[in-house]
Amino acid sequence: MTKNPGWNLDNSYARLPKTFFTSQNPTPVRSPKLVILNESLGTSMGLDVQALQSEDSVAMFGGSQIPEGAMPLAQAYAGHQFGHFNMLGDGRAVLISEQISPSDERFDIQLKGSGRTPYSRGGDGRAALGPMLREYIISEAMHALGIPTTRSLAVVTTGEAVIRETDLPGAILTRVAASHLRVGTFQYAANFGTVEEIKALADYTIQRHYLEVEGEESRYLSLLQEVIKRQAKLISKWQLVGFIHGVMNTDNMTISGETIDYGPCAFMNEYDPATVFSSIDRQGRYAYGNQPNIGGWNLARFAESLLPLLHEDQDQAVEIAQNAISDYPDLYHSNWLAGMRAKLGLFNEETQDKSLIEDLLTMMEKHRADFTNTFRALTLDNLEDSPLFGTPEFAQWNELWQARLGRQQESKESSQQLMRDSNPAVIPRNHRVEDALEAAVQGDYSVMVKLLEALSKPFAHSPDQVEYCTLPGPSSRPYQTFCGT
Repeated sequence: MTKNPGWNLDNSYARLPKTFFTSQNPTPVRSPKLVILNESLGTSMGLDVQALQSEDSVAMFGGSQIPEGAMPLAQAYAGHQFGHFNMLGDGRAVLISEQISPSDERFDIQLKGSGRTPYSRGGDGRAALGPMLREYIISEAMHALGIPTTRSLAVVTTGEAVIRETDLPGAILTRVAASHLRVGTFQYAANFGTVEEIKALADYTIQRHYLEVEGEESRYLSLLQEVIKRQAKLISKWQLVGFIHGVMNTDNMTISGETIDYGPCAFMNEYDPATVFSSIDRQGRYAYGNQPNIGGWNLARFAESLLPLLHEDQDQAVEIAQNAISDYPDLYHSNWLAGMRAKLGLFNEETQDKSLIEDLLTMMEKHRADFTNTFRALTLDNLEDSPLFGTPEFAQWNELWQARLGRQQESKESSQQLMRDSNPAVIPRNHRVEDALEAAVQGDYSVMVKLLEALSKPFAHSPDQVEYCTLPGPSSRPYQTFCGT
């Protein structure tokens, strides 16, 4: 590249054993054009956002140029997809390199939709514009909500069509992550590698994400325990905003604790634990209410991959792993309960808080109340909009809640501020996202830009956000999402 926007690259993953990746350049495209650039993210990574809009940088985002010092590769991994184990890998993504920021943070730079790899399993390795913009929108919304997530630096169109049910405009997304290490990466090592390779991967993970446990005698157990803690916290955050991932396969669970893969995800409107949006989740395995349990199931698969490192005796290793995994339900529940207390303006803990929260959720489910708007109305003390608020059972609940608030030392104003900070006014409503994508595919990006602006300040509770709080009109068909391959 003739103009360096500030790349300060390293390739630590490429120093792992060769079994974990295949060296590969992305496949060049005909005519890359920049659709959107995440300027704030680029700046935080130490990059010059003006230079990122240059012809050379756009060519890099399209896979046609490689930055100096990069060593592109496709990562190998495996995973349980809907409970069934498969050999997987980056079928349409190439890890370009790792950017080291001025604050010494390390970011994976990955091109998604950049062509076939040895792991493509018959796919074309490409992506359509709509799904790539969808990932951009949702991941930025998650970031603004304070939920750990991969992010998107840029989306470019390729000038080429991708063939799905119809011809669609092709696109490539530049995904940024703390790393792309997955539970499935460890499953790959455990199933197809040696104990030495599992150890190399675990040591690399500790170096990259959990340096605080490196000197411990039982560092691999500590690694397992720290990953469990991060996932318990992450999934509780999903539940607190009504986010449904849609495809919680083990290859879509990161070791860093970031949300990854925004194919069939969506946000719940009416509160219902059985809510499923993904067209391929016909049995509801990954329904909203199942996500905490699936998180534990996935972590058990991670623990299995670490067994050779936990103890040389298989039975003792299993016991160690089971003891670690047994902590997950309590860790998840304590995170969720703390988050729900904050959503109700509660600073301290009382034993009856759990029943207070569960009674509210039961009423919301019974009256088909919108999850986000119910907590928004409680936050703003605006109890006219929902049928739930006119019921005798809510009146009784509200009396108990007010009494509970009165038993804490903090003022009413402090409780209201806690609620404002904990209950988003806006989420990426499914119909709003679809409107933005439909317009973008037709060449009008203004709807998306306006939506992104609203989503960037979810806790502002400002008058100009009201239009993004409205629910979709009646529909004869339930909303469905798709993997977006």
